[in-house]
Amino acid sequence: MRGILATGTVVLVILGIGNHLWWPAAVALLYLYATHGRGSPGTTPPGTAAGTLPDDYRAYRERRDRQARWERRYRRERPFEARRQEREKTR
Repeated sequence: MRGILATGTVVLVILGIGNHLWWPAAVALLYLYATHGRGSPGTTPPGTAAGTLPDDYRAYRERRDRQARWERRYRRERPFEARRQEREKTR
């Protein structure tokens, strides 16, 4: 749908160079594209109801937590190496 609206708008703009009556049609298509082509700006994506998280944020949070667990495990199992890396960061 987005491709059809964008292509139609471009065609109407090109036609509008010679005949200015095509410009209102191009504006109408741009309006349709803005309201329906990209999703309405006032609507919320599915899954964002109270108490639920979007899948992309949930996946991000799981990756972040997993990385934190690995870092804690690394510091616990290799305390001297972890301290050396911390010293190098402060330099």
